[in-house]
Amino acid sequence: MPTTTAMRTLDEHRAAALALGTPLPTVAVGLADALGLVLAQDVRTDEPLPRWDNSAMDGYAVRADDVRDATDASPVTLRVVADLPAGSAGRPVVEPGTAARIMTGAPVPPGADAVVPVEDTDAGTVNVQVTASKAVGQHVRRAGEDAVPGDLVVAAGTLLGPAHVAAVASVGVAQVAVHRRPRVAVVSTGDELVAPGTALAHGQIPDSNSWLLAAAVREAGGEAMRLGPVGDDPDALRDLLHGLDGGVDAIVTSGGVSVGAFDVVKAALLDDPDVIFVPVAVQPGKPQGLGRLPGGTPVFALPGNPVSSFVSFELFVRPALLRMRGLVDVQRPTTTAVVDDGWRTPPGRAQVMPVRFVNPAASTADVHTPAHPHVHTPARPHVVRATAGGSGSHLVARLALAEGLAVVPPDTQVAPGDLVTVLRVAP
Repeated sequence: MPTTTAMRTLDEHRAAALALGTPLPTVAVGLADALGLVLAQDVRTDEPLPRWDNSAMDGYAVRADDVRDATDASPVTLRVVADLPAGSAGRPVVEPGTAARIMTGAPVPPGADAVVPVEDTDAGTVNVQVTASKAVGQHVRRAGEDAVPGDLVVAAGTLLGPAHVAAVASVGVAQVAVHRRPRVAVVSTGDELVAPGTALAHGQIPDSNSWLLAAAVREAGGEAMRLGPVGDDPDALRDLLHGLDGGVDAIVTSGGVSVGAFDVVKAALLDDPDVIFVPVAVQPGKPQGLGRLPGGTPVFALPGNPVSSFVSFELFVRPALLRMRGLVDVQRPTTTAVVDDGWRTPPGRAQVMPVRFVNPAASTADVHTPAHPHVHTPARPHVVRATAGGSGSHLVARLALAEGLAVVPPDTQVAPGDLVTVLRVAP
């Protein structure tokens, strides 16, 4: 277990964490199970869509020449030779002076080259009077106008939503190759932790981290296996982690990664050469560990303070899990926001401040930066600290108020009116 005192930048550690997130093997699933998974192979159509010319309206399939002169004052009468509901396999020939009653989606029969909507007729069933002319091709959906053979329908790397599933079904594909969801073990550590709902002795606290991280894994599209709390016994923890190695796709631990006397995760992984513990120039979340266990399973060792765990998961773990799912765009959406309250930042470290959004005071706002103190810009979102305690790593009870994480570069003081980049972590 290499341990280094050389400080990593935030970007350096994010890159190291993301490198652990290699896409998982593909599996074939039916369409009923495809929603929310990431497509691993392109889906293309082997046939034209639509497969044949079909009616865009309920009405009558006709020859356009026959109804060229039809008007309300001078309707054209045609003999009805067939009824064609959607799904009909009938192929009656529409000859001059005839029509076929047709429903939306039914194949246009041979001889017909236009469809007259029922609203432009007297709706006759033996003979029909047409009261409006129609051009060739009017109200006809042409074969192949949606897609032709070989067209890409859904590209590999797509996160499958309802419309994608429908598109796949429309080309007759019943199974798709997808990346399976990562199975992630979540382990919280500390003798002081007890299950929520348990009566607390002096010095004990409820375990919130395992619930936080398991929920975060699920929100990121993974399958969470929540374990813990686990006490400060390095041998027991080592056995647990090595027992999980190879049986899950990733392990996320919280606690025991700092420089204290009871840092159980560091002690448990002492002999694992591919797991490194390193300080990162970020607040909260300075102590971090990551790497691979002997069986190849990635492990992300996060600090134990709840806000630190939350921020660390968002910055380092979530992107890696999305990459395991086969996604390419793995970062949270960001926005540039105006700060309505200022705060102090730690020297030499980037700061990640939980914030909430507030409505701008006016349709435009005057914002300033050190380089451009009097820039006038259209209205932007405004943010304030989620809690008065700011980014204190222990302030878990108010963490639910956070809608975003403002990422502030090192040695940058934040004043009211400044612009900050915000990762949106809530809708």
